[in-house]
Amino acid sequence: MADLIVNGGKPLSGTITPSGNKNSVLPILCASLLTDQPVKLLNVPAITDVEKLVIFFQDQGSRIAWNKAAGTMAIDHSGFDPRRLAGELPSGMRSSVLLFAPLLQRMKKLTIPANAEGCSLGIRELDPHLEILEKLGAEISQDDGLTLRLVKTFRGARHWPDYMSVTATENFVMAAALADGASTLLNAASEPHVQDLCEVLVAMGANLAGVGTSRLTVEGVARLRGGTFTIKTDYHEVVTFLALGAITGGEVKVKHSLPHHFDLITRAFEKLGVVVGHKGDTAVVRRHQKLVIEAPFTSNLLPKIEAAPWPYFPVDLLPCMIALAVRAKGAMQFWNKVYEGGFTWIPELAKFGAHVVVSDPHRILVFGDRPLRPATVDAPYIIRAAVGLYMVAASIDGRSIVKNADTIKRAHPNFVENLRSLGAEVEWKA
Repeated sequence: MADLIVNGGKPLSGTITPSGNKNSVLPILCASLLTDQPVKLLNVPAITDVEKLVIFFQDQGSRIAWNKAAGTMAIDHSGFDPRRLAGELPSGMRSSVLLFAPLLQRMKKLTIPANAEGCSLGIRELDPHLEILEKLGAEISQDDGLTLRLVKTFRGARHWPDYMSVTATENFVMAAALADGASTLLNAASEPHVQDLCEVLVAMGANLAGVGTSRLTVEGVARLRGGTFTIKTDYHEVVTFLALGAITGGEVKVKHSLPHHFDLITRAFEKLGVVVGHKGDTAVVRRHQKLVIEAPFTSNLLPKIEAAPWPYFPVDLLPCMIALAVRAKGAMQFWNKVYEGGFTWIPELAKFGAHVVVSDPHRILVFGDRPLRPATVDAPYIIRAAVGLYMVAASIDGRSIVKNADTIKRAHPNFVENLRSLGAEVEWKA
């Protein structure tokens, strides 16, 4: 594990080119298993989860040529040998569940341990994935391990899950793309990274409609083709660096910012007194933002930011807004409607002197603009929570340490390098 050593209190200013979206590249990599034709990916982020998938593919005989410096990856699964797979999927990453549909389509039988891990955001159930695969024709049994079987191919079906699950929706479109007949998913997730996967599948020849909505329809095709696809910008990283500019009083510009996804995100910034501008595809936060929490028109209610499945405010970005609220004048409620473990890291903020009240597992109150001091804090295995702790540290004069912060590398391949380019004094220490 590695710690972030932070000498804070310095305005961060400059221009950032964000990396490719972690949450897009992982399902797209898994979807490449659906064809034996060559696939080339551009703007691939050099992150640990991608590394794990590449090693997994190579272990089964696939040929992968990854130029990390150029961000390009050439994939050829024609040599994939299912006999090499002993049952273990890549460990330590929740995205392993995205292999279920493409591996089952390719192998017809898959036995796996039912304990896929990712980050520390509470219970992550497998049931939504298994329900979808079973609905589309898979047979599921559980003994020493979890065994999935498929006779010939998936079959078209209609499914309405309990809630909008990103990875379950992604498993659905990968299974339905090559199914026999038509499939419909109601209550589908529609996050930008789900849209990215759907668009790549369409480019590979899938017959898919409803991208970006809660109703997806897929008419199965006989085969998918390869191609060259570009991984889109990670909007989480765009928000992270804009927020870092705002909390330190600097001016940060972020290129390739996908402004069509930013209406609600921009509004959340405004609630904290931060103005985000867009010029073409570049987002900017100017120096010396006021950081005053906006009072609602309904004066007897606290201002709040609610996070839930898209098109709500993205739950993964709450820690960035919480960090800003710690520095802002006023009080704000944050409501995480997805993860019951999303606020387990909040006590670490108190070490800086922040005043945050945990109301219940899903809601907190932040009373901002309290005197803060440097501190040593422990980051959880939650990417953006570690980032949020760094943000607060970066805004405080003096030396702070964010321990065990290298979970950030799961999504930000050049985090420290980008920070230094903005003028930050920060380093990794093993």
